[in-house]
Amino acid sequence: MAKQGGMGDGLLVAGYDLSGDIGSLGRIGGGPAALDMTAINVEAMERIGGLRDGSFEFSSFFNPAVNRAHPVLSALPTADVIQTYLRGTGAGRPAACLVAKQANYDGSRGTDGSFSFSVQALANGFGTEWGVQLTDGIATHTEADESASLDGGTSSAHGLQAWLHVLAFTGDDVTIKLQESSDDGGSDAWADVTGGSFTQITAGPASERIQTGRSLTVERYLRVATTTSAGFSDLDFLVVVTRNLTAVTF
Repeated sequence: MAKQGGMGDGLLVAGYDLSGDIGSLGRIGGGPAALDMTAINVEAMERIGGLRDGSFEFSSFFNPAVNRAHPVLSALPTADVIQTYLRGTGAGRPAACLVAKQANYDGSRGTDGSFSFSVQALANGFGTEWGVQLTDGIATHTEADESASLDGGTSSAHGLQAWLHVLAFTGDDVTIKLQESSDDGGSDAWADVTGGSFTQITAGPASERIQTGRSLTVERYLRVATTTSAGFSDLDFLVVVTRNLTAVTF
């Protein structure tokens, strides 16, 4: 794949698509802290990995409309919020996800009349996790359905994490889950991923992070399936998934 810029990106916060109100992203970062373990008998620094961390920092425009940046961000929730950065939109495109505490919502009015806000979201419990979009950006289902499959290239042996944003929902209930197959549903029929089902949705907006067992084998192909017991007529949602290529601990 050729080099890319940041055109056509997106940012979702707790089930709200704020992409059109975000001016820039200053940081999408994370990783383990570097712990200094340098002994007196060596001539270079020695470090080991410490606690995992992460943060998103971005600026937003002032938009007081319903479900837009100001009412969503000015609430300054004390509970965790799930934030997802989309590097372009579409199935297979990269995305970074963060379970975070929103630390601030600081406004700045420029001498030119501009009015913007800076926001910092600090990781809580997991750090920044990069994955890929399993849905084709924000997908719409009007009844129980399945998404197109995504080829992971090979199976993986250390489980996965997945994130869900539900932007809108009309109906009684829907369950969103991951399914897998080794050959795209050929001789190996699609089956539910163990631990890969989100909590049943009865209203939106909503968001959630789930993780499977750490030693779970995940088949080469993945897709999203929606099921319902009482029916629905509209579901707008996004799913991001990360396969663990090595053993991880949270």
